[in-house]
Amino acid sequence: MKTKIMAFCSSPVLSLAFRVILGSLFLYAGIAKIVDPMGFALSIYNYKLLPDGLINVAAILLPWLEVIVGGSLLLGIGTAGGALIATALFSIFAGALTINLIRGLDIACGCFSTAASGGSISGFYLLRDLSLLLMSLQVLFFDKALFSVTRLRKK
Repeated sequence: MKTKIMAFCSSPVLSLAFRVILGSLFLYAGIAKIVDPMGFALSIYNYKLLPDGLINVAAILLPWLEVIVGGSLLLGIGTAGGALIATALFSIFAGALTINLIRGLDIACGCFSTAASGGSISGFYLLRDLSLLLMSLQVLFFDKALFSVTRLRKK
């Protein structure tokens, strides 16, 4: 039984599914933030974690990084690097959520929308980010480049 579970968890097909899910999420989130950098800057500001001088820089750079990671995972180009960055980002996002849940701040997540009406952060958002973190780790360690541009170029 344990071997079947390990085989499933390390499955290249599971990695492909996770790559598509994560890549799509990063593309969607990044584009939503690129369209409204001021709204995203306000979301970052509300977390009260970065110095004021870094908020606009983060609001401009982070969405583009998310789009690049999303493209990397969806296309299977530099997948290990994309998965590593995704893992780092989800760790940071989970940390920021945890800190602000402990603080008791009633703020919008800013994850997939820059709208203040996006709903307050909650334990659900933390569980979601931790689940996405596990997915990115699975891709990082077990991806076999199924249906990837990298694999096509090698043939």
